Amino acid sequence: MAQKSLRQFSAPSSSHIPSRLNQDQAGNDGFELKTGLVNMVQASPFCGKASEDANAHLQNFLEVSNTINPKGTTMDIVRLRLFPFSLLGKAKTWFYSNKEAFNTWEACSNAFLAKYFPVGKTNALRNRISGIQQLPDETIPEAWEHLQEYIQACPHHGMEEWLII
Repeated sequence: MAQKSLRQFSAPSSSHIPSRLNQDQAGNDGFELKTGLVNMVQASPFCGKASEDANAHLQNFLEVSNTINPKGTTMDIVRLRLFPFSLLGKAKTWFYSNKEAFNTWEACSNAFLAKYFPVGKTNALRNRISGIQQLPDETIPEAWEHLQEYIQACPHHGMEEWLII
């Protein structure tokens, strides 16, 4: 083993900077992401802030990624390659620190939701759904619209329809 100086041990190295999924995860099929698609995904990035909606980000990402029909590769591979372009800051750091676990799009999206849609947020929205009340100055259609917004914000609420209505 070669001797390294203290300076060499503490010097930054580009070999530790994650840049993409490994070939087994991303596939080696010659598929190339087009610049326009990457730009569309980057138009609404997710940073990992508490105020951001992880469900809405995934919905937007899926809408954009579904605009293409790749030949010779699967949508799983396309989404796994494209998803990091939709992230910034802490969310991108999270993605690259966990990229080895993402061998399918489902695994990636489920891990993303588990990280950025915590149980506490789910419980708060469930409480809003189950405890919805019409405000004194609110019409029935307006109250119904608020209920639908809560349901859309938490599609995994797990409540039976009869219980909500």
